Amino acid sequence: MCDAVDEMSEPTESRSQRAARRAGEFPPAPEPLPLPVLDSHTHLDITVSEAGVPGGGDAADPVAAAIKVAAAVGVDRLVQVGVDVASSRWGVEVAGEYPAVVATVALHPNEAPRLTDLDEALREIETLAGQDRVRGIGETGMDRYRTGDEGRAAQEESFRAHIAIAKRYHRTLVIHDRDAHADVLRILDDEGAPDTVVMHCFSGDAEFAAECVRRGYLLSFAGTVTFASAGALREAAALTPLDQILVETDAPYLTPVPHRGRPNASYLIPLTVRALATVTGADLDELCAAISTTGDRAFGPWR
Repeated sequence: MCDAVDEMSEPTESRSQRAARRAGEFPPAPEPLPLPVLDSHTHLDITVSEAGVPGGGDAADPVAAAIKVAAAVGVDRLVQVGVDVASSRWGVEVAGEYPAVVATVALHPNEAPRLTDLDEALREIETLAGQDRVRGIGETGMDRYRTGDEGRAAQEESFRAHIAIAKRYHRTLVIHDRDAHADVLRILDDEGAPDTVVMHCFSGDAEFAAECVRRGYLLSFAGTVTFASAGALREAAALTPLDQILVETDAPYLTPVPHRGRPNASYLIPLTVRALATVTGADLDELCAAISTTGDRAFGPWR
């Protein structure tokens, strides 16, 4: 989850209150893409529990329904991302059942300082990391916004452990970075990055993007790139080579314009892809093909 915008949740609002607010508010489906792409970062568990299923109704199989709606607009592959032991286990089960889904497993950086036994939780994540349908370790990383100085050591310890797991199991590392660009690069340089690193919900400016591109990292852009206030983010996207771009929802959060504030889901990816085509000056077909190829390189094969 990327906490980069206030729309994610209000501190005084409970999960049940958010669910009530979001239920039934999914936007209409956008125009389908000319070529299929993936959603490189979604939270199907949170989407279904907080917002329901696009199109409304009580689907007997909400995960299958969400996959079907996404496929109808050209989003044919999803990466279900873990944020704690429970969601990581759930993601592995879902990926085993649905060919369109692969999983990542991890402890979110804001989860690590809350745990009474971080080592045990990390052992659980490592046990899951070896599963065939697990293709990434994340989201892990550093967050200076929601974790204060008292939790920083546990957060960094967890991040370093996740890097090691990713390298042991040859998995893509999926990084959450909020207000911690220098820390993230420092720790990756210290530990030595895995072969493939994805900067989830990229939130940096052009200078930070250039550093990530130089290191060979993949930059995954969410609906935030469509926000009016995100000029620096669009500058970052404009200098990123097409073969280092991914696209994501971080659903049910970060819904792209013109539906900001309503719940997000994988079927809204075309809005972000079209915005990226405008920003990068790329032909839409070319961009879709590049995203698809990069996604397969980072997380595939799906079947």
